[in-house]
Amino acid sequence: MKITEAPEAPEAPLAVTLVVGSNRHGRFGPVVADWLLDRMRDRDDLAVEVVDVAGTHLPTTLAPTPEATAALSAVTPQLAAADAFVVLTPEYNHSYPAGLKNLIDWHFAEWRAKPVALASYGGVSGGLRAVEHLRQVFAELHAVSLRDTVSFHNARSAFDGGRLKDPTAADAAAKVMLDQLVWWGRGLREAREKRPYGR
Repeated sequence: MKITEAPEAPEAPLAVTLVVGSNRHGRFGPVVADWLLDRMRDRDDLAVEVVDVAGTHLPTTLAPTPEATAALSAVTPQLAAADAFVVLTPEYNHSYPAGLKNLIDWHFAEWRAKPVALASYGGVSGGLRAVEHLRQVFAELHAVSLRDTVSFHNARSAFDGGRLKDPTAADAAAKVMLDQLVWWGRGLREAREKRPYGR
């Protein structure tokens, strides 16, 4: 008698939150974020949410206002529900924005044992100095930052009307980064389900 195995159920899409890290007036971040979101939403293995630092008015003191408490009550569950993150950052003064650091610092467990992909934009450096600083921060929070990134050097001149003038290299880099994010995200999701991290 031939025994046939039942086909495996398809794996649930990875819940990924894109964090848009800039909150400056006249920021270029939404242009890059829209490009990145198009690549993320084209994939069946990702379920994408967005947290925009510019729309998240978090406290800057230890005594949060009612408005700040409301902001935390909205954003914290969104971060907690994510299996993985893509953090998009500009470079300000050789590092990343204060608003992004504030969002990161108001949370801890939400980042733990989850992968973080880092994407950046800026001038000649493409925001990579900001990325290297973020790696140290996420390591302290027990998150896993991915090696491969997507970065846009002289970003404003690379886009025309919201579209990349030459998307070939960036599209390839995004695919590599997102493929790695799915691998790490699925592996760490399964590990957290079997054994809570840190216990």
